[in-house]
Amino acid sequence: MPVEKKWIKRENADAETVSRLSSELGIDPVLAELLVQRGVHTFSQARSFFRPDLADLHDPFLMKDMDKAVDRVHRAIVGNEKILVYGDYDVDGTTAVSLVYSFLARLTDRIDFYIPERYDEGYGVSYKGIDWAAENGFGLIITLDCGIKANEKVDYAKGKGIDMIICDHHLPENDIPDAVAVLDPKREDCGYPFDDLSGCGVGFKLVQAYSQMYGIPFESLVPLLDLLVVSIASDLVSVTGENRILAHYGLKQLNGEPREGLLAMIQLSGLEPTHITIDDIVFKIGPRINAAGRMESGRMAVELLTASDAQTAFRIGTEINEHNNERKSIDRRITQEALDMVRTGKCLSGGNATIVYNPHWHKGVVGIVASRLVEAFYRPTIVFTRSHGGLVTGSARSVHGFDLYDAIESCSDLLENFGGHLYAAGLTLKEENLTAFCERIELFISGRIIPEMQTPVVDVDAMLNFSQITPKFLRILKQFQPFGPGNGAPVFLTENVYDNGNGRKVGAEGGHLKLELIQESHPYHHISAIAFNMAGFFDHIKAGNPIDVCYSIVENYYRGTANTQLRVKDMRERDEMI
Repeated sequence: MPVEKKWIKRENADAETVSRLSSELGIDPVLAELLVQRGVHTFSQARSFFRPDLADLHDPFLMKDMDKAVDRVHRAIVGNEKILVYGDYDVDGTTAVSLVYSFLARLTDRIDFYIPERYDEGYGVSYKGIDWAAENGFGLIITLDCGIKANEKVDYAKGKGIDMIICDHHLPENDIPDAVAVLDPKREDCGYPFDDLSGCGVGFKLVQAYSQMYGIPFESLVPLLDLLVVSIASDLVSVTGENRILAHYGLKQLNGEPREGLLAMIQLSGLEPTHITIDDIVFKIGPRINAAGRMESGRMAVELLTASDAQTAFRIGTEINEHNNERKSIDRRITQEALDMVRTGKCLSGGNATIVYNPHWHKGVVGIVASRLVEAFYRPTIVFTRSHGGLVTGSARSVHGFDLYDAIESCSDLLENFGGHLYAAGLTLKEENLTAFCERIELFISGRIIPEMQTPVVDVDAMLNFSQITPKFLRILKQFQPFGPGNGAPVFLTENVYDNGNGRKVGAEGGHLKLELIQESHPYHHISAIAFNMAGFFDHIKAGNPIDVCYSIVENYYRGTANTQLRVKDMRERDEMI
């Protein structure tokens, strides 16, 4: 049986506002309630929400240092300098490099890209990368999705006669690097109206600003948006504000005229072309692109995403797909080993955190394993393995409401390097410091984590009867997309439902349930549902007993045919006497 979750129903929105919006838009009150929850209170706001417009993108020159960045790029182009586009090996980094490289390659042939090696250089700007740039005569490096903490590296590059433009979206420290320009909407002295761009998004604002300054039509940038939506989805930035507009048009590009590399990924993922969603990117396309950097080299991902012909793209894509299959096999094995360690008491932590270490685990999958352990035990988690040079490297994942980055930062004196976000981080330390680190961070976590943070939560947006799920309801609900952080797929709760007798276990090991659900009060309205990892409920359901279900509504496509399905988030057995 999965970890028991707490269901929290959102407070009802203002009834008068919901009623008025429902009437003005001619929609089900439940849909009006969802709009109000998202800050949409008027007809005009609803029109903007349902019809994102590229004309509403912010002026890129509102971002601090943008004028300096554009001027330096232009001087490099007209001066025939060599430009190096530099980015990390994850999805955000490789899409960002691909986007900026693709744009600048239209303007100069004195350009190349550089992706650091995960196992040799690690995240961020490396001395090795700067040395390579110097040896090959580059006068300008543009970093993407990294660099905001690379103060010493910027000075090092400057000593070799190389200027740097930093495009990043991570939180800066007090001292901003002394680069030619530092583009980061999270800078305290940056007045840009939207601060949750992806790294690729910051790169897009740079090319938008350059185009704006030098008369390049904005329409020529639209084909780049398929890369941008892949980064927005994969990096889990909020799908609100400017990101919502960019993601909306990015999906249109991805479903209409995707670049050859992404089309190859769509085909190799077994997805239905023209019906790609944010979920498809998160669970199918993104992990495959990530696999290049995890198992081989992130450079391969950029070669895929910048491929100009289908044959090259499919050849590289096939190789990356094989790396992804290898990654999944290693991931499954290491996850099982880690689960066994926790269950047999071989953790390096107490009851408030999960910390495991095996020097032989593959560095490329420890982040995935950490996420699996959070799913299993719902505690802040760090998975360590041995790195080069007597160092230990780890990936950390947190639970809702607990700032794990803050916890790691409290032990910074024991670390060689660390970085990340509220809920996900990476860190490196000397092996002799591992025991002290585990003791310190366990103490920090135990003093700050509260019981509410140790129980997974299902946030329920609204109660719903199956009879309300009409074609019109589904058509309007679809327009709430693209879904993601800040605009999550609505979660509905329907009570007292049954399987119609055709429910069965599915999946390689029978761990999932495929159901046909009927609501007792509306017996003629049944609907298909899939419940992942919930086979423990099968006997209760098969015996004809009722359940309550929390779910989102998805539209599946197979060979051109669409069907509506409930994706069950959680279910509860229901006492028949209630």
